[in-house]
Amino acid sequence: MSAVVPSLAQAAQVSVSAVCRTLDVPRSTFYARRAHQPSERELGELRLDVELKVVYAQYGGKYGSPRAHRELRGKGIRVGRKRVERRMRALGLVARRPRPYRRTTEADPSHAPAPNLLRRRFNWAQPNKAWVGDITYVRTRSGWAYLAILVDLCTRKVVGWATSTRCDHDLALAALDRAVARAAPPKGLLHHTDRGSTYTAKAYRKRLKQLGMTASMSRKGNCWDNAVAESTISSIKLELLDGWMPAGERDLQHALFDYVERFYNRVRLHSAIGYRTPAARESDFNHVGALVA
Repeated sequence: MSAVVPSLAQAAQVSVSAVCRTLDVPRSTFYARRAHQPSERELGELRLDVELKVVYAQYGGKYGSPRAHRELRGKGIRVGRKRVERRMRALGLVARRPRPYRRTTEADPSHAPAPNLLRRRFNWAQPNKAWVGDITYVRTRSGWAYLAILVDLCTRKVVGWATSTRCDHDLALAALDRAVARAAPPKGLLHHTDRGSTYTAKAYRKRLKQLGMTASMSRKGNCWDNAVAESTISSIKLELLDGWMPAGERDLQHALFDYVERFYNRVRLHSAIGYRTPAARESDFNHVGALVA
């Protein structure tokens, strides 16, 4: 109430005493408010709030306090993570959370799955040593579409992706071939997925063998064995598709290109690689390769 006293008294041609009596506020409060100058701490808090609102809006509400803190650090703003967390809570800036994951692929009992060779080793020191893959469904206004992805466990880059109106091994092969064309991995790469029929299909296993890749599959009913791929799918659904329905598969493809190639791989900060982008992580090895050459 006291904050409005100066403006009321100045806007109307009435005495300070009359306004204070009407609002039941002491006159000393009016003069204290008028004389108040914001402190450096208060000004710093206001500047931080503005920066946090900009980051939150820039990334569409996708960033919580850890990523927001790293983003500010990247801009040269020195601030503690706990302070960022407190201010975001006070401002009501809450990152959206992914929905529970639902399995899309089903196992084919006629095709024996590969053993679990990955064994939840999700952090690799070199790129193109281990990829994880998964398939999910996407509802469009024209019906269901499906998305297959492959993620590098060193850089967290989505190295390959493809869409289709059918969930079959051709979709998985399209994502694999795109990843191989882009990354040109050496033989011996560990290729891990769930044990769905798209990945146990003879055509897919044959292609892996031709490429010199070693197949690895999650244990039965254990989604945590493929946690990175499933987390990537969850991020795509939350950050791209939550609240928006593509018109059809082509519309989905265009949106995925913008999201994956321009945002997820190049701009989005990933906690698993020290709050860096996949492109920045990948550049570490490109730089080393250039020096060796």
